[in-house]
Amino acid sequence: MRVIGPRIHGYIDVAMILIFALAPFVVGLGGPPALISWGLAVVYLLLILATRYPMGVAKQIPFFVHGLVELVIAVFLAVLPRTGGYAPGSPARRFYWTMAIVIGVVWLLTDYRGGEAETA
Repeated sequence: MRVIGPRIHGYIDVAMILIFALAPFVVGLGGPPALISWGLAVVYLLLILATRYPMGVAKQIPFFVHGLVELVIAVFLAVLPRTGGYAPGSPARRFYWTMAIVIGVVWLLTDYRGGEAETA
């Protein structure tokens, strides 16, 4: 059931940039977890600008590839707390697992082969 189109997905991507950029201050991330969060904000910004969909500027990356990058990000965030050694109950662990779930759900609900993305 793919109910999210390219335009709505673009708005969600903008929200992801804001979430990752502000998380170190709001959630209380510091050190490497904060740098990873800011890095993901930059990755999302570059992804938005380069994707061939309504929010894209350069329109070089197909929307389908955008989806694959987001799937990789979701998997990365799911394993990060374990590989990063974040303690159970730590803000970084809760934040990254929550974001992995959110990105995974958005990925499952988005129509990455939608016609609007190709004509945008």
